[in-house]
Amino acid sequence: MNSSEQLQTAEKALFPIFSKIDTKVKQNLEKVLNSFRHYRVGVHHFAGVTGYGHDDLGRETLDRVFAQVMGAEAAAVRVQFVSGTHAIACALFGVLRPGDEMLAVVGSPYDTLEEVIGLRGSKQGSLYDLGIDYRQLSLAKEGNVDWQGLEHAVRPQTRLVLIQRSCGYSWRSSLSIADIEKIVRLVKQQNPDTVCFVDNCYGEFIETQEPPAVGADLIAGSLIKNPGGTIVTAGGYVAGRADLVEAACCRLTAPGIGSAGGATFDQNRLLFQGLFLAPQMVGEAMKGNHLTGYVFQQLGYPVNPEPMAPRRDVIQAIQFGSPEKLIAFCRVIQQYSPVGSYLDPVPAAMPGYESQLVMAGGTFIDGSTSEFSADGPLREPYIAFCQGGTHWTHVAIALEAAIEAVGSA
Repeated sequence: MNSSEQLQTAEKALFPIFSKIDTKVKQNLEKVLNSFRHYRVGVHHFAGVTGYGHDDLGRETLDRVFAQVMGAEAAAVRVQFVSGTHAIACALFGVLRPGDEMLAVVGSPYDTLEEVIGLRGSKQGSLYDLGIDYRQLSLAKEGNVDWQGLEHAVRPQTRLVLIQRSCGYSWRSSLSIADIEKIVRLVKQQNPDTVCFVDNCYGEFIETQEPPAVGADLIAGSLIKNPGGTIVTAGGYVAGRADLVEAACCRLTAPGIGSAGGATFDQNRLLFQGLFLAPQMVGEAMKGNHLTGYVFQQLGYPVNPEPMAPRRDVIQAIQFGSPEKLIAFCRVIQQYSPVGSYLDPVPAAMPGYESQLVMAGGTFIDGSTSEFSADGPLREPYIAFCQGGTHWTHVAIALEAAIEAVGSA
């Protein structure tokens, strides 16, 4: 069977799943539309202000729209967040104080958070440098949350629990909304004052609820991932309890300014439009993930999640077992990208990451993982992490070439 026939077989097997995804897209889009209508979004909200950014009607309205969509009390959507890691860091530094403890409950955090916490690097003003303690609850043998250990993990000094929704660069299941709800319930039973904070990156609009709707106190994420709808040029968000959102904003700007400042640089229209497009773009990425998982499992490679398993984020991992195959795969994804198809991905160091990375990202927004991209750390077992996709048919075209380049396991 050639690569074209393999893709056709996969598409036929997955069409019932694609139909279910479309139903979920409709539900999420209806939620976004209802919020736009509730807050009477109009063209006057697309204008921005200059200087300090005071009294930006569009920004203030977008915050309210976003909060309602996320099931949160408040939100701050800002182009000044340079990444999801920056938004998460602002949330952590906003909530935690010297002597507090942060507990990560889903094993090791994503690579870029290690220096924020102080697990790597020194004298950069990390949480560790400021006297904030850190613990993590290792995963169970099956790679899931250690539910039994979590029942007794929270201490009186545990001010914040970090819940990383996506698998990141680890070979584990990403969290469902039901998982997050269970974590929150177990944490609050032990200490009702502990803040349940969710790193929501890659998870927005995968299901029809977001973490604040099931009890999470605070979430953060990136706008060049799911909620930016592939068109937002930069930024991130925090959402949740109003006092915690404001605390995070005081780290982004300054105490006394908080969420009241920050010019939007004429980006308001893109921010609104990106949110409107987001459910559809996430749906397309989910379809692409199913297709990627199906094809490469048929070729004999371990994949995570399984091809027919419900999606919990927009990441599909493929374990290649060799650096050559990982690089070859990323090279093909780059060649079939709309931007920079002539470039050759070369493993290199990247700020915030421990290992060298090989990255394929021929995207219109630099580094956008809501557009189709693939990357992986150059370390065993040499896993490619595929993300995003504006339409699943683009993923299918790239996969046809990738099958030829990589071959069977």
